[in-house]
Amino acid sequence: MAGSGQPGATRRPRVLFLSENNGGHSTMHLGIRAGLAYDDRISASFVDVPPAGFGRRLASVQVPGLSGLDLDLASLRGQLATSTAARRLLRAAAGTYDVLHVYTQHAALTSRDILRAVPSVVATDATGHDVARLLPYRRPTVWTERQRGLRNRFERPVWDAATLVLTKSEWAARSLREDYGVTPDRLRVVPLGIEVPAELPARVPHERPTITFVGRSLARKGGLVLLDLFRERWSDRYELHLVTKEAVAPTPGVVVHGDFEPGDPRLADLFARTDLLAFPTESDTFGYAALEAMAAAVPVVARSTSALPEIVVDGGTGLLVGPSPSELGAAIEALLEDPARARAMGEAGRRRMLERFDARVTTTRLVDVLLEAHERFWAVRP
Repeated sequence: MAGSGQPGATRRPRVLFLSENNGGHSTMHLGIRAGLAYDDRISASFVDVPPAGFGRRLASVQVPGLSGLDLDLASLRGQLATSTAARRLLRAAAGTYDVLHVYTQHAALTSRDILRAVPSVVATDATGHDVARLLPYRRPTVWTERQRGLRNRFERPVWDAATLVLTKSEWAARSLREDYGVTPDRLRVVPLGIEVPAELPARVPHERPTITFVGRSLARKGGLVLLDLFRERWSDRYELHLVTKEAVAPTPGVVVHGDFEPGDPRLADLFARTDLLAFPTESDTFGYAALEAMAAAVPVVARSTSALPEIVVDGGTGLLVGPSPSELGAAIEALLEDPARARAMGEAGRRRMLERFDARVTTTRLVDVLLEAHERFWAVRP
């Protein structure tokens, strides 16, 4: 029946993209929007869960004494509050879409019935099982693993209810298979990328080798470690640019950019005078800052964690290091003191972006998955 959303309908399937839209989520959705300009197979609309108000912030407040033991369930409480807000949005949008794309699973914890009722794709950059071990403000304890069953009671039904499950990395796909039982026939891996500019701004001459760091939270992204290294070893040799929302004490050689937003064109100008991106994150599960730097032909020094080894080719587009600050410092110095090597890595990174992470490439693959979910859903329906 035309317009029904079933195969054979004359119009393009309408896809609703629902997102928590915080941090790297915003950058990802900018990439999807850019990629859809080159793919007219679907009609897309976007709905973002609004920023947390007082009630949602209260729901996720940490409990003194219990938070240090990872016993206060602050993260799960916050996710359930977010999911409740997302459910209201989905109910208001009922009947306006043929396929639902939800990012991430936390926005769907209380909407499993909706996922079952429509062709749906739930996408993620990490499972709850993985995130519980990554967040630096909630160090794993003996109780972290004991809570796994409780978290699974909310999260696993989301994966089971979705028509298809999509993740951005093999690292996350492994957890979906092993920890949540998502079968390969329902699991797709698409490294959702960013819009790679066709041309780059001319390089800006600068007196000192320049390091750039991008991260809203200095603690979570490893910025505090980088600042300590700079103050101890490099304040008279290098220049450090921090793109962050956090306040930083005035330090010679440090420039803070506190008003950048996702997609800010000024970031391209900053990368034009940057020699490397330092990305010693403790908690990123994918790493859009690394993608943005590589798109600008800037080499990346990052921690070898989560999906970053799938983005940064160690020794090819940058250097991957362990958690030791000394190892981070040595890698940064190695590239800054060898400009030819750094430039070659930056150029290799841009080529890798164009081949694998350009939004025009990754969004085409995403639309393939959305159309597959549409066909798969109706194939088993009367």
